[in-house]
Amino acid sequence: MNKLLSFIYGVVAYLVFLVSVVYAIGFMGNIIVPKSIDSGPESGFAQSLIVNLVLLGLFAVQHTIMARPAFKRWWTKIVPEPVERSTFVLVSSLLLFLIFWQWRPMTGVIWNVQNPAASYFLWGVFWLGWATVLLSTYLINHFDLFGLRQVWLHMAGKEYEHVKFQTTGLYKHLRHPIMLGFIIAFWATPHMTAGHLLFAAATTAYILIGVRFEEHDLVHFLGKDYEDYRRRVPMLVPFTKKRGGGAEE
Repeated sequence: MNKLLSFIYGVVAYLVFLVSVVYAIGFMGNIIVPKSIDSGPESGFAQSLIVNLVLLGLFAVQHTIMARPAFKRWWTKIVPEPVERSTFVLVSSLLLFLIFWQWRPMTGVIWNVQNPAASYFLWGVFWLGWATVLLSTYLINHFDLFGLRQVWLHMAGKEYEHVKFQTTGLYKHLRHPIMLGFIIAFWATPHMTAGHLLFAAATTAYILIGVRFEEHDLVHFLGKDYEDYRRRVPMLVPFTKKRGGGAEE
């Protein structure tokens, strides 16, 4: 029964995650969703800035702390290890919904592309960013990344083994294609408002800081394999490694 409940919990966490990602696309693109990044009642600039920074800060702190190995070792004394990843995914998704719900629009226009061809191009780049995120999750192991593999193996009575380190597809050319996809999706818009700019700038800064923590953990976990990978492959911008492995991060 515990194994079945763990599996159901993992599936629910994954479904909540899927809904949060679909909503995030609509939120960033001002598409269909009832509350987007530029919709809703406006507050004063200072109040909106503070509220939005607090919301983004909560997500950044949760993501940073819960992803660290030391926290996981402590956390799995409270939460069963098979659902640890699902719990991380669920909490992250719920915080995203909090951002969507409480976000304060800041509608001052930074740029507004009027040329139809340029506007279509930017929309294409927007969708390319999200497609890069999705594809990159499958190039490693989508279901392990979001906790489903862990709860499935637990229910099947099989011992969990970490996914083998692999560098296929986009991972041959850059180490963090998921993060690059997010950056592209957040910045590509024909209509950039102050609120959208704040979101894009803050999340990009967090990504640039967060991948450093992640890489430290990966080096500790994978050792020489990841060190060699770092020397060969750039972090976020493809084809920027110097000959002989010199890094241009």
